[in-house]
Amino acid sequence: MSQEKLAEFVARTAEELGIPGVAVGLLVNGEEVSAAHGVTSVGTPSPVDGETLFHLASVTKSFTATAVLRLVGQGKVELAAPVRRYVPDLRLVTEEATAGITVLHLLNHTSGLDWNLIDTGEEDDSLPGFVTRMAELPVIAPPGTRASYSQAGYNLLGRVVENVTGLPFERAVRELVLEPVGLTNTFFDLDDVITRKFAVGYNRDEDGTMRAARPWKAWRAGSRGNNPGGGIVSSVSDVLKWARFHVETDDELVRGMRDKTVELRASTLGDGFGICWFLRDIEGLHSIGHGGSGNGQFAELLIVPERNFAVVSLANAGPNGYVFNQAVVRWALENHLGIVERDPEPLPYDGARAREVAGRYEIDAMNVDIATEGTVLTLAVGIKPEIRESSDVEMPPDYVPAAIGFLPDDEYIVLEGGLQGQRGYFSRDTAGAVVGVDLSGRLFTRTS
Repeated sequence: MSQEKLAEFVARTAEELGIPGVAVGLLVNGEEVSAAHGVTSVGTPSPVDGETLFHLASVTKSFTATAVLRLVGQGKVELAAPVRRYVPDLRLVTEEATAGITVLHLLNHTSGLDWNLIDTGEEDDSLPGFVTRMAELPVIAPPGTRASYSQAGYNLLGRVVENVTGLPFERAVRELVLEPVGLTNTFFDLDDVITRKFAVGYNRDEDGTMRAARPWKAWRAGSRGNNPGGGIVSSVSDVLKWARFHVETDDELVRGMRDKTVELRASTLGDGFGICWFLRDIEGLHSIGHGGSGNGQFAELLIVPERNFAVVSLANAGPNGYVFNQAVVRWALENHLGIVERDPEPLPYDGARAREVAGRYEIDAMNVDIATEGTVLTLAVGIKPEIRESSDVEMPPDYVPAAIGFLPDDEYIVLEGGLQGQRGYFSRDTAGAVVGVDLSGRLFTRTS
């Protein structure tokens, strides 16, 4: 395993994509190797290294899910139990959802809850405050009927952990997970972060200008409502320890997180969900993983337990941080497992199909706009303007229109930009009309 070869690839790719700072780690047959490139901050540069802290965003969900499984093992939580058993004050938009959502539904994203509630800077952003506001959150499907990725569902799991343990969520995760695994460089609190070396996130404007991302975690300092779904901060060295734990654990419940609980269709993220993990078969090998995108910071973790293999990639600039991380994963798979992954070739442009899918699709916080002009079909993703305007915190920039191509069976692939390589599909009603689009594991419902 050549550290020099890894370092050369990491440096070249980061420079090509214009990313100030990156850190990458590999676990290969029990041995660890890492490489870092660039600086933590453009304004006050310090070299990125293996201990530099990055915001992991949604990779946090793997820590939250593992904490819940610890509580299951202690007999304090049942996967099949209704969430309302542990959060009696839960009130959702329908009584069916309030009574019917189970702990497992939250863990494998089959709760039917929409993606998330957006913090506009005015509400109580504690976990109890977040749960109170969940009465506003749309329900997009009956519990247990389909997978749709939900940050709100994982934040609700955080409240389950608090109520069962009697501890703040962050302390409970530390005692249940971080300390037993030996993760000494993994934190939630910004007070812990600012006394150590950490990466500043950056976003690139349409004109190419790079600006520091504020707020640092995509929400205000001190806010806790999104911590269970995306608040953890860590280094490439600690995330490698986390990967090793999931490879080597003899805890049957934790190992069971790898077992498929629901199928995913046409998703770059995987073929299905286990408990939290995205599952993907790679040329006959079973992989588990999770990614995260914060405000100008991107994280990716992929593990192949049967080969004692893992890759961690952290980057501090958007939108190309995602593209960098995917390039690292593919390089690692090719160079250490002999697996060459390539995107599928899109079908030729079809004007009739393009006009059929063109329109606006929405979740609670974001719009997807699909448009066709000439022989190009594009997809744009943005935070709803009214949410952006009402917020007193700076939000990440939108994804500008990028070309997409059709694949068979109403599937598609993004061909360029910060979401390059992402795949999804268009869903139809019983009459055959296009009524939704899946992107990043989330169902966006057609509104025009």
